[in-house]
Amino acid sequence: MTTTTTTFLDAASVARYIDHTLLLPGASADDVTALVTEAIELGAYSICVSPSMLPLRIPAGADLKVAVVCGFPSGKHHSAIKAAEAALSIEQGADEIDMVIDIGAAKAGRFTEVQDDVAAVRAVIPAPGVLKVIIESAALTDAEIVGACQAAVAAGADFVKTSTGFHPAGGATVHAVRLMKQTVGDRAEIKASGGVRSFDDALAMIDAGATRLGVSGSAALLSGATSAEPAGSY
Repeated sequence: MTTTTTTFLDAASVARYIDHTLLLPGASADDVTALVTEAIELGAYSICVSPSMLPLRIPAGADLKVAVVCGFPSGKHHSAIKAAEAALSIEQGADEIDMVIDIGAAKAGRFTEVQDDVAAVRAVIPAPGVLKVIIESAALTDAEIVGACQAAVAAGADFVKTSTGFHPAGGATVHAVRLMKQTVGDRAEIKASGGVRSFDDALAMIDAGATRLGVSGSAALLSGATSAEPAGSY
């Protein structure tokens, strides 16, 4: 991954961008408990887990949000099923929902269907709940990225998100994040996820416009801050 950037942040600042993520199919309740503990120790913004892991016990006073995926990882679920999954997750304590669009619909240029899919999930997330929409940017052309982002924002998304991290086409790129930011402007935020593994990767994504990062190896990423240099050195 190209990581040229002019942004400088320390480890504690970058940690507040991170959704500390565990979405492996074999994850256990004990694994998620350890994830929560590590996220709090690192100062991450949130954890991101599968819906079957809910409800969770977050220690009293912990400054930690809970994000849950929806329609994950394929996006090939009926909108009504995605909406039901999101609604149950909110009922069980999720603060944020990361939903996957129907990538095939975006590839076919059926962006009205993409918008309707997002709108169905948006409708079951009351304020202040946050909706992030995963477009699987590595599988899309630039024009398809633009169309998917426009559809997500029109349906009320709070964030557009690059990737599930499970698609063979790959994960986040600086180019995709920059294009997504150019497309949505101030109407939505950007989450870079999938392949964000080093501290320099994190800075590059933030420099391109990301305001949230999906990271599974957060401790290793943040440990790289010790070698970071001030702005102008990248």
